[in-house]
Amino acid sequence: MDKQGKNKPVIGVDLDGVCADFYGRMREIAAEWFETSVESLPEKVSYGLREWGIESKKQYESLHRYALYQRELFRTMPMIPGARKYLRKLSDEGFHIRIVTHRLYIHYSHASAVQQTVSWLDGHGIPYWDLCFMKEKSEVGADIYVEDSPENIRKLRKKGIRTICFANSTNTDIEPPRAASWREVYEMIAGMS
Repeated sequence: MDKQGKNKPVIGVDLDGVCADFYGRMREIAAEWFETSVESLPEKVSYGLREWGIESKKQYESLHRYALYQRELFRTMPMIPGARKYLRKLSDEGFHIRIVTHRLYIHYSHASAVQQTVSWLDGHGIPYWDLCFMKEKSEVGADIYVEDSPENIRKLRKKGIRTICFANSTNTDIEPPRAASWREVYEMIAGMS
């Protein structure tokens, strides 16, 4: 609660591309998968990773399955700088952190995805009260979302839900509010509440 006795907002925080460097780690794994150098794969990609030679949903799922099972993708991604610091700061100030991720993407791999996710969150000291594995993120009832997926941002905003776009190369066409760092996310949330 804040000084006036009001509950602080619930913040729905995405993981991949927001807290965890999905594209950086996936780039390393894709280079291994395609037997090429990491440097040959562009850092700036669009959603679906076409720039790396991913030509179909089936091919993407195959790479994703390999990354999840053989390389423990969800456990081995580096943290995006500032995520821990500013989420802890928000949590200490009374904000309710709700992790909302759609990591149950590959059928019959849910146990591995959940275990790797919890291990990553605990290992990086990310504070949270709720952990939701959801495709339809608006259904978890957060007041403010921090998201990078263009599709999810559009859906949330269409419903009138305050959504901060965590900026990366997959969402350059998304309108503000946009944040290029966790410090900017923190300042925006502080200004919205």
